[in-house]
Amino acid sequence: MLRRKMLDKLITWKRKANGREALLVEGARRVGKSTIVEEFGRTQYRSYILIDFARLPRDVRELFENQRDDLDTFFLMLSTYYRTRLVRRESLIIFDEVQQYPPARELIKYLVADGRYDYVETGSLISIKRNVTNIVIPSEERRLSMEPLDFEEFCWAMGEELLADAIRGAFDTFIPLPDVLHKRAMRLWREYMLVGGMPQAVAAYVNHRDFGEADDIKRGILRLYSDDIGKFAGGDAGRVRGIFAQIPGQLSKHEKRFTLASVSTDARMREYDSAFFWLEDARLVNICRNSTDPTVGLGLYADNASFKCYMADTGLLVSQTFADRETTPDDVYRDILFDKLAINEGMFSENAVAQQFRANGRALYFFSRNNREDAARTMKIDFLIVRDYDNAAMKPRISPIEVKSTKRYGTSSLDKFRALYGGKRLGKEYVIHPRQLEADGERIRVPLYMAHCL
Repeated sequence: MLRRKMLDKLITWKRKANGREALLVEGARRVGKSTIVEEFGRTQYRSYILIDFARLPRDVRELFENQRDDLDTFFLMLSTYYRTRLVRRESLIIFDEVQQYPPARELIKYLVADGRYDYVETGSLISIKRNVTNIVIPSEERRLSMEPLDFEEFCWAMGEELLADAIRGAFDTFIPLPDVLHKRAMRLWREYMLVGGMPQAVAAYVNHRDFGEADDIKRGILRLYSDDIGKFAGGDAGRVRGIFAQIPGQLSKHEKRFTLASVSTDARMREYDSAFFWLEDARLVNICRNSTDPTVGLGLYADNASFKCYMADTGLLVSQTFADRETTPDDVYRDILFDKLAINEGMFSENAVAQQFRANGRALYFFSRNNREDAARTMKIDFLIVRDYDNAAMKPRISPIEVKSTKRYGTSSLDKFRALYGGKRLGKEYVIHPRQLEADGERIRVPLYMAHCL
């Protein structure tokens, strides 16, 4: 089984919550929610029961419908049906794919108040209207998002735990890795971009080192997502499919902001709001919004009409880019692996960095301004994040970030941004690139494989 950071988060939740709340683990389909939650139950409790609401047996459904007011009978029958002895304060009950049966989610309030056992729910499309209609969302429910594997988890899967530790150590101390380890880490990063972080694809690649096999799995996941859009997106299904199909084309442009004209020449944002919400709620995309005033509290100045739309997993982006072909050509994988790709590799690098930030729980923001009258005020910053700043008593400051996929590049936007907003607003600025770690005053250049450290 793949080692996931989510297990540590679940263990921390168990210790802190101590039965006072349930946990809802959200994430895209096939991201590994059920697997890690079941592992949590198996290793951290004396017993656990997993109720799969995607395949809810009639007897269990009747139990939820008829015994919800008699919890003694409810637990007795549940324990008997699943042939599992429940132990007070030492057992876990898992509601898997809880969005398929919203009344179970509503029952959480009373189960937590009863206090006998711990409860973890898993689900996707949790906020879609059909999944919350006519139920009261329990206040005793804490939410936790689960993303595809980040690069560090990919290193663990590949048996490179020591290299992963060395990468973190180098970032913390600002001491570059030796060249031989830098080259090894960069090769792993390229493998990660190609394979992505969907557990099934990673496991196949770890076992066979075959990009073609991983590509087949990724294409199967993309077909599953397409089916889900048809089943669950309702009247927005056509718009959702149109957006999803256009993501590679949008990211391949120099200005990566999503333009609706690429979907339909007469498209209006108000008509597509619910389609973007569906994609974001399904965790299929990561929306990065333009923050027009770069100060701490980036969301306060987010322009919801100006955004970039990344795919939630970069491996899926690679396969989606060549969706018009039956398989992704082998030479594409080879060229990316050996840094010889003719198409815009920058979109894969930027998407992968966005994926690392989301795995760290960061909301995504960028900065873009076009001033035809004053070139000094025209600039584009790939990402804005908030980090504690050591030269300001560790107070939070804005850190602008540029992502570079090649070793030769310019930084004019960063220079303009510092000149315009320096002083009390900004902290360190980062260039994430393929080269070695290098500190130059307030500008830190970090290798792409250190993006997850930010």
